[in-house]
Amino acid sequence: MAQAEGARNLAEPAARVEQELQLYYWMKLIRAFEERVSRLHRQNKIFGGVYSGAGQEAIVAGICAPLNDGDIVFPLHRDLGVFLVRGADPGRLMAQLMGKETGLSRGKDSFLHGGDLEHGIFGSTSMLGSSLPIAVGAALKFKIKREKHIAVAFFGEGASSRGDVHEAMNFAGVHKLPVLFVCENNRYAYSTPLEKQMAIEDVADRAEAYGFRGHVVSGNDLLAVLDVAERVIARIRNGEGPALIECKTYRYRGHSEHDAALYRDQEELIEWQSRDPIPRYELFLEKKGHDVKHIRDQVDERARNVVQAAVEYAEQSPFPRPEEAMEDLLAPPPAGQAKNR
Repeated sequence: MAQAEGARNLAEPAARVEQELQLYYWMKLIRAFEERVSRLHRQNKIFGGVYSGAGQEAIVAGICAPLNDGDIVFPLHRDLGVFLVRGADPGRLMAQLMGKETGLSRGKDSFLHGGDLEHGIFGSTSMLGSSLPIAVGAALKFKIKREKHIAVAFFGEGASSRGDVHEAMNFAGVHKLPVLFVCENNRYAYSTPLEKQMAIEDVADRAEAYGFRGHVVSGNDLLAVLDVAERVIARIRNGEGPALIECKTYRYRGHSEHDAALYRDQEELIEWQSRDPIPRYELFLEKKGHDVKHIRDQVDERARNVVQAAVEYAEQSPFPRPEEAMEDLLAPPPAGQAKNR
């Protein structure tokens, strides 16, 4: 196996090999981070809800990999992986989940609403789908200032029936804005199955009504997500207007940690678990000549160390002081600008 890998490495650009392994690491890190968060939640160490994205790692990795610095992403409650892929500090992210002062919002909100603008991540809201108009506003700013950046807005198939989602897509289509809409279609809007919430099979079909293209891809196939994301993002960045990518996937856990998901069939869950994106990608790496067992062991150890360090950082961090509660309510004025009186 090592000999085959060496031969492949000589024939293939090193950058491509590095990207293949980086994508694998991201998916494994996201899975390990979320599994640890689930355990911490059961230990009553997490503040607020926990919404696992287990089974959907390929979407986050594949969509975020082609993005550049300056692009801005609007994740969902189930997109914790966006923070890790975009370079947010794992320790600060874990501190956010534990309500600590060192968290992204200094302990003043749950993970659900936390953002990290330094890494181009806008905080989500409890009203899923309501961040799409804000993403469109960011895209409008990029167009007005002629910046080669794009906005990426994640939403679910349930949120696709909301009015503000339609308004955002319509406005983006009219003004040909640099925004990518990503639908994570995991077939359940909380407990409502797909066939009870929409009369069509593909959310992507709606894109045509707004004047741009919709794409459907398997959200459990990292290579497929990456391929369509690279092509679509390049077109958006070149001024061809918005696009919609619908990723067909499935969440392994309930809507949240307190949801036993008794509304779905166990056979359905098993069927989708057999399509898990991580072993599916491992098969690809093996066929490419990688020593998958060796790589898996290395990546698992690396991910465990990162997660453990994040937990230790968060647990050792202080809770915010009561006197800080009224701080950060307003954005600070630009440097050098006098405050209005």
